[in-house]
Amino acid sequence: MTAEQIRRLLLFYQDLGFTELFRRDPPAGQRESPPQKAAAREASEGPPPGMPASLLDHIAAGEPREPLAQIEAELAGCTRCRLHKGRTNLVFGVGNPQAQLVFVGEGPGAEEDAQGIPFVGRAGQLLTQMIENTAAREGLPLKRGDVYICNVVKCRPPENRTPEKDEMDTCSPFLFRQLESIRPKAICVLGGTAARALLNTSTGITQLRGKWQNWRGIPVMPTYHPSFLLRGYNAAYKREAWDDLKKLLHYVYG
Repeated sequence: MTAEQIRRLLLFYQDLGFTELFRRDPPAGQRESPPQKAAAREASEGPPPGMPASLLDHIAAGEPREPLAQIEAELAGCTRCRLHKGRTNLVFGVGNPQAQLVFVGEGPGAEEDAQGIPFVGRAGQLLTQMIENTAAREGLPLKRGDVYICNVVKCRPPENRTPEKDEMDTCSPFLFRQLESIRPKAICVLGGTAARALLNTSTGITQLRGKWQNWRGIPVMPTYHPSFLLRGYNAAYKREAWDDLKKLLHYVYG
């Protein structure tokens, strides 16, 4: 089996929700020594954020990136799920294709559907302010165009409802391919829907936010979705979101 076949097989099982691999014990006389067992246990626990990446990244080392344009072309005219029926434009992603930081949201809204660009409505304007203002305060020359921004689903759900599981399952492999193509230093997931898609978790965003997670060896910072922060009664959460972003920017750029 080639390295590429192994990589794709591991990705397949990871997408199914498997987080551990098991093997049979070797025959008597060939069993691991205690130091070998300790090393294996330490390796299975995974590296902390910012340390050398996962087994999948080691297998993929040196492999060419799949061009984002190729992934987008494959999605053109997509009818794989019901969301295509009401869309004006497919919303793929925008930004630096070699960005060190990627933001992942839930799905396009009305403005995004009209323009074919993610995060251009009120929530997108707030996200831009969060990125650029936080960077400026921290002395980082970072603009929105320096990062990459995309969503879990690429078509607008009716009435901006939350994407349903089968819709996310259909579209998320393309998101994963985007992330594999970009290979960022870190990912910021915006809101609970994006967190569920990447982290395969049922834990709410209020518990996840501000705590480093991991997706295929890439550190992930969950925080609130900008649309949540726009609601008047959620003003108290804005400082938490800005703190999360500050932590993220310092990790990636600082």
